[in-house]
Amino acid sequence: MAQKEVQQELSVDQYTLGLVGPDQEWAGTVADGGIIKTHTPPACWGPMITPEFKGGHEVTRPIRVENAEVGDAIALKIKDIEVTSIATSTGSMVERDGAFGDDPFVDHKCPECGTEWPESIVEGTGEEAIKCAECGANASSFGFEYGYTVAFDDDRTVGLTVDESGADDLANRADEAMALPENSRQHPILLYKPSEMPGTLGHLRPFIGNIGTTPPVEIPDSHNAGDFGQFLIGAEHDWGLADEDELAERTDGHMDINAVREGAILICPVKIDGGGVYVGDMHANQGDGELSLHTTDVSGHTELEVQVIKGLDIDGPLLLPNEDDLPHISKPYTAQELERGQQLAAEYDVDEIDEMGPLQVIGSGATINDATENAFERAGTLLDMTEGEVRARCTFTGGVEIGRLPGVVQLTMLAPMDRLEGRGLADLVRAQYSL
Repeated sequence: MAQKEVQQELSVDQYTLGLVGPDQEWAGTVADGGIIKTHTPPACWGPMITPEFKGGHEVTRPIRVENAEVGDAIALKIKDIEVTSIATSTGSMVERDGAFGDDPFVDHKCPECGTEWPESIVEGTGEEAIKCAECGANASSFGFEYGYTVAFDDDRTVGLTVDESGADDLANRADEAMALPENSRQHPILLYKPSEMPGTLGHLRPFIGNIGTTPPVEIPDSHNAGDFGQFLIGAEHDWGLADEDELAERTDGHMDINAVREGAILICPVKIDGGGVYVGDMHANQGDGELSLHTTDVSGHTELEVQVIKGLDIDGPLLLPNEDDLPHISKPYTAQELERGQQLAAEYDVDEIDEMGPLQVIGSGATINDATENAFERAGTLLDMTEGEVRARCTFTGGVEIGRLPGVVQLTMLAPMDRLEGRGLADLVRAQYSL
C-alpha cells in the first residue's frame, strides 16, 4: 500500500520503539471521516523494563489523516475499547543504578558492559530475568518498590490481586496472559511476578493513556507532556531540549486521563501535516491522578472515528467526555433547570439565558499549578476570554480535575455556545451531549 493511499478504514499493528516525531515511519493514511482500528501492546511497564526502548511506551506508528494541515485539529471519537490481556502487574517503581544515563525511561545502558540500548533476552522469571544479550547482566532500568499482580474476570469488569503462587503461574505464561500483539517488542511485566496486596478486588473501566497527534520534534513517547517532558530539559541524550520553549512543541498525547474512554471525543492539535495520530498505553483502570505514576497496563483493540476541524489552531488537546464523567456542576441543564432559570430571568429582567455546552481543556506543566495555568491560557486563547473570565466560569460552572500527578489537568466549564460556534466546535458539543 502506498503511504498516502487514502483508506476509509485503516488497521494498525506496527509500533515505534519509544519515540514520536515526524520522522517515524507512517502506518498509512485514513480518510477524513474514516475509521482507525488499532491493536496495541501494554505501553508502560513492559517498555520500561526492555532496554532496547528509547521511551517509556510502545505506541502505534503515526497515522496520516486526509486533509489535516498544520493549524487544524483532529477529533478522535472513541467508538470502542476492548482489553485482551487477562492479567497484568503494576505498582510503584524504583530505578536501578547504573542502568541508564540521564533518564531511566530513555537512555538505557547495560550496567556491566556499558552497551547502550542493549538487546536483551529473558532467562527465568522475577526482577533479574531481563538479561543483556552481550554480557548476561541484568539490564533493566526498573524494579518495583511495591508491586502487585492483577487477574481479570472474563468480561474485564473486575480485577483481583493474586498471591505469590498466582503471580508465579502468570509469569510462566506471561506473553500469553498479556496477549502481546505479534509485532510488539517488549518483555511482559508479568515476568516480574510481584505479589504484594493479595486479595484486593478492583473495579475495571478501560481507557487510553497516550493518544493524540505527532509533535514537530522527535521526543520519547512517554515524555510528550508538560510534566514528564521536564526531564528532557537540559538532558544530554539525543532528545534533550534546551528550555520550556522547545518543550512547547509537545502535543500532550501522554495524558493518563481516565475519562479518555469509550464514548468520549478527544480533539487534538495538528502540528505536522497529516496530524500523525498515534495510540497506545491502554489501561484496565486508574484512579484520578495515577498516584503510583503507573497503573494496570494491558493489550487491547481500539476503534476511532476521525474528523478534521479546519483552522481550529489549538495548542493542546480538548476533551468532550461522556456525560457521566463530567462534574455535576458542568453537566448540561435539565428541562426543569432551564424552566427555573427562565423564571429567574423574568424576575430579574435578564434578557435571555446563554446557551452553554460542556468543554474540557487539557493543561500540562511541571506541577499541578503549572498545568492549571497552562489550561487557563489555552482556554482563554480558544474562547477569547481573559484569565479572570476563565477562572470565573470554571468556578461557577466547572472546575479542575487531576489527570496525572505531577502535572496534567482537565479544566472544565460550561462554555458559551456562540464562542464554540465561532471555533467550529458547536456541532460536536451538541451531538455529544444531545443539546
